[in-house]
Parts: sequence; structure tokens; C-alpha cells
Amino acid sequence: MNILIYTRATLPVVNYGGTERVIWDLVYALHLQGHKVTLLAAKGTQCDWARVIEYQPDVRLDGQLPNDIDVVHFHSDFEPISKPYVITQHGNSRGPINPNTIFVSSQHAKNHGAEAYVYNGLNWDNYLKPDFSADRQRFHFLGKAAWRVKNVQGAIDITKKAKQSLDVLGGHRLNFKMGFRLTLDRHVKFHGMVDDMTKSKIMTQSKGLIFPVTWHEPFGLAITESLYFGCPVFSTPYGSLPELVSKEVGFLSSQETQLIEAVANSERFDAIRCHEYAQDLFNANVMAKAYLEKYQTVVDGFDLNTNLGSVITDFKRLSYDKA
Repeated sequence: MNILIYTRATLPVVNYGGTERVIWDLVYALHLQGHKVTLLAAKGTQCDWARVIEYQPDVRLDGQLPNDIDVVHFHSDFEPISKPYVITQHGNSRGPINPNTIFVSSQHAKNHGAEAYVYNGLNWDNYLKPDFSADRQRFHFLGKAAWRVKNVQGAIDITKKAKQSLDVLGGHRLNFKMGFRLTLDRHVKFHGMVDDMTKSKIMTQSKGLIFPVTWHEPFGLAITESLYFGCPVFSTPYGSLPELVSKEVGFLSSQETQLIEAVANSERFDAIRCHEYAQDLFNANVMAKAYLEKYQTVVDGFDLNTNLGSVITDFKRLSYDKA
């Protein structure tokens, strides 16, 4: 199949770029599976395993598509084209929903009145191998701490009450975006936005991910990356979390007291089992095969979501019961 992947990002990403990382790994996985891939992306994009076309913002998208393309995969804003297409919705939306939209978890799809979804996968060969003999003394939080719905304060409170230390990856002790928040808790170390090497070293020495989100999490690469490094997940049960985190690899609750107890007994989870779980289920090859099924459906002339329902329009904070 001849597939065009469309994004307005410049690839590969230099810093974290979770969505961009997924796109990059999808392109590579499709290439490995014998498909011809064209990458329509922003200026500066370079890729050795795909034909690269620089996106022209002043030209209609339909006029930038080569004639030999079988299907177009949107990862940026949709505009009508003459070729078969699918759209990946990476975040939450208030609609309307295009019938060829693919979501990133089953609950993510249901929240938007749809049914088509594909889990995000990553090329684990690009990551350092976890050290299962490492001395794991601290927990970690991974995400944009400035987003209130990520609830970094919840992670700080849980670890403090469980008498554990916490590394925050993706935030700073002094945060103006949340209305001048200065975190004084000394059991917490803030690392800001970290590079891959720093992130890998911290997670391979972590006892687990503390992730008490208070919104409908669409997917959560922090979850699968942490599991890959052998870290069980301690989180609230919202959005994709019940799908991604089985009882073997983590604990879910909206009750702070229950999360504190689970964190205090984190040694009951096996790091190798967490690693194998992520490696097997959330890898780029599995993702690519799932997308190929969706591509074939639209090439055959069928919609991915045949009976679109109502969309959740209120993505406000969900309940989180503190001790």
C-alpha cells in the first residue's frame, strides 16, 4: 500500500514530542512491513525510510498529494481531499466528529460517540534497555505538570503521605502557569523537561509511576513508557487507564487513601512483567498493523464509524477524593 502521513510538525523531534514520536515510529513500522510511505510534513523534516514532501501552508492540501497515494493519514487539521483518508484524534475534542476518525483508546472513542481506535505504539529499540537490577528508591511523575488535569499535586501528596520520594519529570518547583505555585515539599525533586537519556535513567531506577489524572485521559504515553522501564502504574481510573493498566501491572483508584496504601506496597509488582507487558502490547509494529486494517476499510469505500453518537462536551476535572 502507498500511504501518505500528514503532519505539520518537523520530524524527527528534538525534544519529547509524544505525538510526533508516535508518528515517526508509525512511519518506520509501515516501512518495515513493506509499504511505501510518504511523509508530508513541515520544513526541515528528514527521513531515510520515507519520501519526504515539505508542506506548503499556502497551497490546498489536495494539490500537494502525489497521484500514486492510496490513502492519506491525517495527524493535523483535516481538510477535504479527493483520496481515501483516516484521521487520528490524539486529544479530546468537542466535535463534530468525522466518520473516518480513529481514536487512541476504546474509551477515547466512546467519549466521542465513536468506535474506531488504535492504541499508540512506540519503537522500543529507540529506548535504553531497562536495568532490572537497579536499586529502585523513588517514584516518578511524568507529564506536563502545568496542566491541572495531570494533577502533579496529587502525586506529591500521595508520595508524601506514603513516606516516599518523588521525581517530577515535566515540571518545575516554581510554576507561574498554575497561578504562581511554589512547591516546598522537600521529598520532591523537579527535573523540568528532560531529554531521553535523563528520563530513561530516572525511570529505570523508579519504583513506579504516580499518575492521579483528573480528566478523561485519551491514552497516556507516560503510562506505556513507565511500564517499559519496569515501573508499575498508580493512577485514577479515568479515560484510557482501565484499558492500559491491568491488575498485574498497576493499581487504579479515585480514592487517595487507597492509592497511598498501594504505593506503600509497590514491591508486590514485578518489574520484568511490567516491561514485557508494554513491550508486547504497545509497540509500533502492533500499531502499524492495526492502522493498516483501518486504511483498507476506507480504501474499500467504507466509513470507520458508521453510527456516530453524542460527544462528551464537558472535559472538566473529574472527582479525586483526598484523604
